[in-house]
Amino acid sequence: MTTPPKVRVGVGAFILQSNNEPQVNPHFLVGKRINAHGSGTYALPGGHLEFGETPEQCATRELSEETGLAVTNVRFLTATNDYMPADNKHYITMFMVCERVDEATEPRVLEPDKCEGWEWISWDDLNEWAKIERGGKDVLGRKLFTPFLSLLEQRPEVLPLSL
Repeated sequence: MTTPPKVRVGVGAFILQSNNEPQVNPHFLVGKRINAHGSGTYALPGGHLEFGETPEQCATRELSEETGLAVTNVRFLTATNDYMPADNKHYITMFMVCERVDEATEPRVLEPDKCEGWEWISWDDLNEWAKIERGGKDVLGRKLFTPFLSLLEQRPEVLPLSL
């Protein structure tokens, strides 16, 4: 007998580029996913919430494992419902926001089997990529991971900001 699919909890973290980001167009880190569901799409660093872990602990752990960045002021931003029938997946994604402890430290690709590379983008960039993708066009290979699209559709009023 097969076990039915389960809803899982994912955590995505907006790492702000600086501790003093603009209030209308903040910059944050994204990476291109490889070798997992959503392969070829751009997403925030993050991963699965582990048993007994808080979302803040998960974000801190995942960011260290994936980017080598130490973060501070880790806090909850919002959550989305991400049903991905093509992948037979269903997630509740908890979005967190944080700042780097040292703004001079840049992210490294510490899991090259999962991420092709990191780059800083702006909120306006993200919205433009989503607009073009929704229009059925390709943005120079810049497709977005489903939770990003869900965030923009389900929580359009939310913006990752500095404290």
